[in-house]
Amino acid sequence: MTDTAQGSPAPTTLPLAARSDFVDRLRSGSEYVVIPLIAVAISAVLFSMFLLVLGKDPVEFFSLLWRGGFGTAFSWQNSLLRAAPLILTALCVALPARAGLVIIGGEGALVLGGLFAAMIALPLKNALPPVVLMPLMAIMAMAAGGFWIGLVGIMRHARGVNETIASLLMSYIAIAIMNFLVEGPLRDPASANKPSTGPIGEGNMVTAIPGTDVHWGLAAGIILAVILWIVIDRTTYGFALRVTGGNARAAKAQGLPVGTLMVSCCAIAGACAGLAGYFEVAAIHGKANASLIAGYGFTGILVAFLARHNPIVIVPVAILFGGIAAAGGLIQRRMGLPDASVLLFQSLIFVVLLISETLYGRLRIFQPRTEAERT
Repeated sequence: MTDTAQGSPAPTTLPLAARSDFVDRLRSGSEYVVIPLIAVAISAVLFSMFLLVLGKDPVEFFSLLWRGGFGTAFSWQNSLLRAAPLILTALCVALPARAGLVIIGGEGALVLGGLFAAMIALPLKNALPPVVLMPLMAIMAMAAGGFWIGLVGIMRHARGVNETIASLLMSYIAIAIMNFLVEGPLRDPASANKPSTGPIGEGNMVTAIPGTDVHWGLAAGIILAVILWIVIDRTTYGFALRVTGGNARAAKAQGLPVGTLMVSCCAIAGACAGLAGYFEVAAIHGKANASLIAGYGFTGILVAFLARHNPIVIVPVAILFGGIAAAGGLIQRRMGLPDASVLLFQSLIFVVLLISETLYGRLRIFQPRTEAERT
């Protein structure tokens, strides 16, 4: 007697069912790609209308945007150079977001990370070899950033302080601390025009990746993104974070250490931004000064939101926005637009992206099929 005669399903139905489930998963998951792409396209259309009002050619703008960001080998390296801190500051937003926290203070953690990296280097640069001092600088930068954002997590858990407002205000406090120290006790007398700390020393500078002009901060950012993706999606710690982010009360009722999870993920996130500050000092500037306040922490917010807080997706999105930022100078020279015009375009993307959040789960095309549609 055949399997069909005995009442068991025909073998051919299993692949069909599996294929049907795959189609449903593909439909439900595709909205996380399609909706952000639509948001970027709408932003481009709106910005084109703005350019037309100014009497500028949108086609020329976007062609220069591509050429300045990705059109040549030099453009690619410039974009990757700018993407390195964006990856790390975006991770500072993405990790707490999995625990239901909206942290936007990566700029302050980056600034403090760069400041403390320089502070530890100044008295020790002639006493320790680079192989010892450079890791010590990185550790100090990560500790400073982790402590700063960790404080936000403590305030959120212990006192119920809104983490979004707290992290933003603490960014300005961090910048004020850096300005006070750089323009006061740590100021190098030789820095007459632009107050700075003393140089960390040529031997303590991070070298470029062989064959490129891109420093190793890019590789560090990619490695950290992969590690955090594994932690979030493949470990019990990451699962506990996601449960906490879904419903903190339910997580606490299940016995999860909600407070510890919040504080620890904020500290790890701050350490990522602090590491970005280290690379800005040790690979770019060679000293701590106001150049650390470059807006990477704020652009990292946009990168994280566009990537849906997925550490792996953060990498290509950061490269995209690194390219947009890299093209600002070329657009200014060729079209006579301010260099900040690319920042306006980024801001428009962020606003449209926030509005597009209301579309998730509402569009029928992305919903799993009903039983009637399956048959």
